[in-house]
Amino acid sequence: MVAAQTDFYNTDRGRPLQIEDAYPTERYAFELQLAPLRLERARGGTYNWGVEPEIAYGVLPRTQLEIGMPLAYVDPRGVAQRTFGGAGVEVSLLHNLNVETETLPALAVVADAVFPVGGLGPDRTYPSVKAIATRTYSWLRFHGNAQYTFSDRAKDRTIAAQGDNAGVVELSRWMTGIAVDKTLPLRSMLIGAETFARQPIMPGTPIEWNAGAGIRYQLSPAFAIDGGAGARLTGDDRSWYVTFGTAYAFGIRSLFPVRGGR
Repeated sequence: MVAAQTDFYNTDRGRPLQIEDAYPTERYAFELQLAPLRLERARGGTYNWGVEPEIAYGVLPRTQLEIGMPLAYVDPRGVAQRTFGGAGVEVSLLHNLNVETETLPALAVVADAVFPVGGLGPDRTYPSVKAIATRTYSWLRFHGNAQYTFSDRAKDRTIAAQGDNAGVVELSRWMTGIAVDKTLPLRSMLIGAETFARQPIMPGTPIEWNAGAGIRYQLSPAFAIDGGAGARLTGDDRSWYVTFGTAYAFGIRSLFPVRGGR
């Protein structure tokens, strides 16, 4: 294996912000998210712990394939039983459409699906699509995300009427938001902030406004760490959360194309 450089300014969803940039993992490179942790405290005292190991691979030029397997631990307040289990399997494909120019931001599209795996996973498969734009200036970077999830609204209404939910994974009918970040190259550090709105997948739930901030730091050419905090400011389930994660980038020599002959 050979080491692959992890750019500290390449921000994936949740690492540390929900709003991500338009750049994929480099071709033939792997990026392993090593046990990224999220702790959320909802109003009423319920704690949700989440760990979502992920691996991304630069499968094609400007294209990455990513697979995540979230695990969740729900610790409700009172006498309710604590619960631990798988919270689905998520597969996504991100394709960067263009190189950023003076007049055009970097653009990307994402196809994503969350599959019904585990006791805390969704009741069925939820596919979604996302559009991403990134604009870079010498002083700041700006990112915009817009996502839509496809689902059977009649089934969603039935689940809501029964008092159930679509699993602990935060599924949104739609989500849109912006983020800004500042790179400190001499310190191999990125700091950023975001705000976004989302409509939960369950019918009859109000729009939720969220805000957060985070930092990402390059420990070595292969390792990066990140941390963040934020809050759900409106909606039925207001809460605050903190995150922490590590990323390891690497390459496998045998997967790289052979140039020339012997």
